Amino acid sequence: MRLSQLLECLEYEVITGNSDMEISTLIHDSRKVEQKSVFVCITGAVSDGHAYVKEVFEKGAAAVIAEKNVEAPEGLTVIRVSDTRYALALMSAAYFGYPAKQLKIIGITGTKGKTTTAYMVKSILEGVGHKVGLIGTIEAVIGDKAIPANNTTPESYTIQNYFSQMVEAGCDSVVMEVSSQGLMLHRTAGIPFEIGIFTNLGEDHIGPNEHKDFEDYKRCKGLLFKQCKIGIANADDRWYEDVFKEATCKRETFGFREGVDLRAVNVEHVSRPGYLGVRYHVTGRMDFDVEIDIPGEFSVYNSLTAIAVCRHFNVSVEHIKRALKEAKVKGRIEMVKVSDAFTLMIDYAHNAMSLESLLHTLRDYHPERIVTVFGCGGNRSKTRRYEMGEVAGRLSDFTIITSDNPRFEEPQAIIDDIITGMKRTDGEYISICDRKEAIKYAIGNGKPGDVIILAGKGHETYQEIKGVKYDMDERVLIQEVLEELE
Repeated sequence: MRLSQLLECLEYEVITGNSDMEISTLIHDSRKVEQKSVFVCITGAVSDGHAYVKEVFEKGAAAVIAEKNVEAPEGLTVIRVSDTRYALALMSAAYFGYPAKQLKIIGITGTKGKTTTAYMVKSILEGVGHKVGLIGTIEAVIGDKAIPANNTTPESYTIQNYFSQMVEAGCDSVVMEVSSQGLMLHRTAGIPFEIGIFTNLGEDHIGPNEHKDFEDYKRCKGLLFKQCKIGIANADDRWYEDVFKEATCKRETFGFREGVDLRAVNVEHVSRPGYLGVRYHVTGRMDFDVEIDIPGEFSVYNSLTAIAVCRHFNVSVEHIKRALKEAKVKGRIEMVKVSDAFTLMIDYAHNAMSLESLLHTLRDYHPERIVTVFGCGGNRSKTRRYEMGEVAGRLSDFTIITSDNPRFEEPQAIIDDIITGMKRTDGEYISICDRKEAIKYAIGNGKPGDVIILAGKGHETYQEIKGVKYDMDERVLIQEVLEELE
């Protein structure tokens, strides 16, 4: 492949050498450079690719793509662009032969609900014969292959690589979670989204290495609706108009209020020991009853989103109803049957906003007690710990504070920070540092009518301690606990 082909959708300047040369690979990690590679200099939070120009040349790179001035050894082609992350996205699409053009791509953005909605849409479309790829927080799914995820939205090169593999695997469509970080860092640049979805917006991801303020967070979410044909939005969200103010797509809406395209009415909570769900009637552009085996108002929103998408794929009402009833997402209000007397669930709620939303939802089911088991991650904001402690203390009847991913901090120090927030409330609590022992205490002391939540880990199957990830799946821990309690 010629370098000029990779650059065909970009404005660029040849500083040294020439763009009409054969290259072997497109690389943005200096450790992976080979003979005749073109290396894209990415400025990251930890290191700057521009500092590795001499090193990649010595490894055999034929050209570098830069956005800053670099000292180029003789014989190295240097191409200047205004933004190397944007350049990497468009070059990656060209490198893999523009696979997105052969797929219908559905992008989902929002603070909450992206993962559940993605799996719902995938389930419905596959039920009527579509072969659907998925890129999200938990994993990327390509045919029968599942690849664990490191980021909600991977680097642009990885996305285009996945798209290429999906085309090869026979996929005709893709559902992908699109984070504000992914949009801000141009990871999704150049992708022709068929449908873009806005779930909701909360004040999260503000801080160092994320968004400088809430206005920037809103702006980045809105970028998706400048590169999709159809934008489907939760019109009940207070920030909906702000997110869509510069949208260029056709717009559709869903929610509880009058005037939306798909509206939920007559919502009922369904509850019995070991089971929580919701049923409602959808009106507007479609008209039928829905029941979902996931509780709460947010489940109504997630399912309305899935219905709105699948309407554009001409999916029948019966297929939609059946798929929604069967849709399950690992670690998202995942019910685990342990008793006929009380309910146990695993959920990824790992910040104050998501935990508060979950606990409010469960209150609507009038349990005897809400028992929350959670910890907080190490090497993260202490404010998050105080906030989560306060939320748990205010909205749980009993809290068991334990360890999450301590990383390079002492687990007890993190627990002490959570207790600081907890003491701002009258909430009852104990602390049990070992997570398995905390789960054992919760199950062993479960009472009829309780709802017990294991919060924070969700789909994760490891615990990170001192830079090492150790196997730790809460589902396995639960089974071990049940055997020990027999």
